Amino acid sequence: MKVVLSIAGSDSSGGAGIQADLKTMSAHKVYGMTAITALTAQNTTGVTEIVESSPHFLEEQIDACLTDIPADAVKIGMLPSVEQVRVVARKLKEFGTKNIVVDPVMVATSGSRLMENSTPAVMAKMLFPLARVITPNIPEAEVLTGMKIEDKIDMEQAAKKLGEKYGCGVLVKGGHCVEDASDVLFDNGCVTWFEGQRIDSTNTHGTGCTLSSAIASNLALGFDLKDSIVNAKSYIEKAIGANLDLGKGSGPLNHCVAN
Repeated sequence: MKVVLSIAGSDSSGGAGIQADLKTMSAHKVYGMTAITALTAQNTTGVTEIVESSPHFLEEQIDACLTDIPADAVKIGMLPSVEQVRVVARKLKEFGTKNIVVDPVMVATSGSRLMENSTPAVMAKMLFPLARVITPNIPEAEVLTGMKIEDKIDMEQAAKKLGEKYGCGVLVKGGHCVEDASDVLFDNGCVTWFEGQRIDSTNTHGTGCTLSSAIASNLALGFDLKDSIVNAKSYIEKAIGANLDLGKGSGPLNHCVAN
């Protein structure tokens, strides 16, 4: 069985973070492991408290996993602090881990900030060059590039700018775009669009976590990056379209849909 390690925060309500990652990995029939970066008290309406793992404890978790069970892919999500970023970068280099998917989680779907202001720049410098692909949404891509993204041309330019600077694949997600839910990939000098239809649903809590975990799962299974994205988008569209409708805010996806 293929193995994927999620390095991310915990969502007590189960819709995002490591809970969403593990559900997604199970749906793809890969074995999921976790290194928890933070505990959050959150639900569909917002985040009320965050308790970070110490950098030492995060390192111990990664060591415990990878010294015993090598990972075929790694998904990186919420990293609240610069110190955690440094630990993760150092350990992934040490273990020579491949198929790294970085979801630069800065703000939760509810609007709660999940990362220190200084962390994105350090994450970009230390983790992006190790990644097979990074998966910023439009607001995250704007922070990382310093440019305003208002249409598909801007999305392409942002993906190219990040890809050329850090030498990794860049998937800019269009879920925040007014046109549709299409995503654009810049990889090895090539631009590829993945068309998607906007689903009329407010149940999108954990969408970014789910997509990045699905991509990592597909990479672990041996699919190339483009096919991994196609497969992941198909899964997430089904998970959103199932309209689980739990909670009083932005509800979670149904990760149990047939994949």
